[in-house]
Amino acid sequence: MGRAAVGSHAMRAVFLFPALCILLLSHNAFSFYLPGVAPQDFQKGDALNVKVNKLTSIKTQLPYTYYSLPYCHPNKIVDSSENLGEVLRGDRIENSPYVFKMREPQVCSVVCRVTLDPKKAKAFKEKIEDEYRVNMILDNLPLVVPIPRSEQESPPIYQLGHHVGLKGQYAGSKDEKYFIYNHLSFTVKFHKDELTDSARIVGFEVVPFSVKHEYDGKWNENAHLTTCDSQAKRTVSSSNSPQEVDDTQEIIFTYDVAFQESEVKWASRWDTYLLMTDDQIHWFSIVNSLMIVLFLSGMVAMIMLRTLYRDISKYNQLETQEEAQEETGWKLVHTDVFRPPSNSDLLCVYVGTGVQFLGMMLVTMVFAVLGFLSPSNRGGLMTAMLFLWVFMGLFAGYSAARLYKMFKGTEWKKIALQTAFLFPGLVFGVFLVLNALIWGQRSSGAVPFGTMFALVFLWFGISVPLIVVGSYVGFKKPAIENPVKTNKIPRQIPEQPWYMNPVFSMLIGGILPFGAVFIELFFILTSIWLNQFYYIFGFLFIVFIILIITCAEITIVLCYFQLCSEDYLWWWRSYLTSGSSALYLFLYATFYFFTKLEITKPVSGALYFGYMLIASYAFFVLTGTIGFYACFIFTSLIYSSVKID
Repeated sequence: MGRAAVGSHAMRAVFLFPALCILLLSHNAFSFYLPGVAPQDFQKGDALNVKVNKLTSIKTQLPYTYYSLPYCHPNKIVDSSENLGEVLRGDRIENSPYVFKMREPQVCSVVCRVTLDPKKAKAFKEKIEDEYRVNMILDNLPLVVPIPRSEQESPPIYQLGHHVGLKGQYAGSKDEKYFIYNHLSFTVKFHKDELTDSARIVGFEVVPFSVKHEYDGKWNENAHLTTCDSQAKRTVSSSNSPQEVDDTQEIIFTYDVAFQESEVKWASRWDTYLLMTDDQIHWFSIVNSLMIVLFLSGMVAMIMLRTLYRDISKYNQLETQEEAQEETGWKLVHTDVFRPPSNSDLLCVYVGTGVQFLGMMLVTMVFAVLGFLSPSNRGGLMTAMLFLWVFMGLFAGYSAARLYKMFKGTEWKKIALQTAFLFPGLVFGVFLVLNALIWGQRSSGAVPFGTMFALVFLWFGISVPLIVVGSYVGFKKPAIENPVKTNKIPRQIPEQPWYMNPVFSMLIGGILPFGAVFIELFFILTSIWLNQFYYIFGFLFIVFIILIITCAEITIVLCYFQLCSEDYLWWWRSYLTSGSSALYLFLYATFYFFTKLEITKPVSGALYFGYMLIASYAFFVLTGTIGFYACFIFTSLIYSSVKID
């Protein structure tokens, strides 16, 4: 995401905005795919490998492996290789006992029979109680359950995965029972090539049923089911006689497979999964954010073009010493405005980390908008962000060292190490605690030792050396020269009016940046915590650019008012003004938790607030850095524009 140019190019960004909208949103980014993800052609009768993925629940946020439940399993369970992002998401992709053949329908194929004991029954009941869903994959497409809409002509809503089961009562009984979905009616949609007769898979759907299967005689592999019959083409179409989960119950798992030709081409097969029905809300979000930007741009324009121009003209026309001594406003503090702040080392570290974040977010979002982070590449987004974060350490070290040298610092190695370890160390500490909680629940979401080692290697083996190299290069550069000299003795700051109180102005400064993004934030939280796809990166990129402009402009406005009140302690305040939007982000996340989520388990609640605390901390570092650089460029410009005696 763009950087030091924010201050000097803010107005240009406003004019480029309409062009950006047209470029991003007139183009359908869904048809782009990561290079290397090639379509696979299937001939009639070719074997189709159905894979199973994790069990997920929006109530617990704790994923589990498919075979953690006593489902039917193949002779040998084979794990698929997962990338770093998939492992961190808790994905565990394995082979399954479901056997399909291309364009060869199946009716009532028996997978296996399972006889429940108290332990197995308890496992199924717990997962049904927590509303867990079973996730499967065919030709890299996730399994979805089509939910018809109330409007007849509208396309159905797709939900990822099918529920393990459901709770209900028998007719005339008030006792609540647990029922398992043991019959799966699959539909594989394909697009056929008329010339070669080959086909490509473009859809993978399922309708689950709970059926208490019955059969003649004793059970064996060739037992004849009376509840559904492949020879008589008698299929399961309802759950009128459901399969209860209880001790000593036997469950027979069966499935149907139907093949349906589709007009959807392979390149567009994800469109139905990613179909956004709430474009109007996103446009409202853009308009809402634009109103904030236009309001702030007007304020900045008024300050820059009218007030500042008048101030600079007046200051430059002062001829006598008496007139100069009578001057008031921001010029009066010119000998103190670039005085190094208290805890300047810490400020350098946080600014460097913010630059690292900004670079990571900008590059990630550009790649996402161009379609390189398609959902067909599971875990790609998280993997890309991790690697970009690591490699952006070069810019973090450089930025921190440049600022440190401007503050007359000499120990650049100390700053480099603090930049390398402060933010990542705090985040990694919280991550370890959360991971320990997940381990305690025996969830597949727990990061295994090998992956933990890989993360530590990325940090110590790549990120730390790059930060040190960046710091060395930045410190060797000539120090940034301030436009005015600083007195040795600091001037006294006059008593400030109540509305210029640091805490009050910081809290006010965070409202507008948060207001520019909070609508889009709702969709991001929904995609993360309610297990839905988020792929509207065009909207997100525009909102992010608006966030950068908003952070820069609100900080400039409040910084100008502060300097006019003869308060020159702007360094930390500029960082905290826009950074305070992270407080509103966390408060909104808390509101979202209590109004939109149904999390009841303490561990799940701890996970939510732990991860949202990390996200808010990162947002604080990001927005604070944007505000700091905007204010730094602003003060440098205005004090270089006046004649200082």
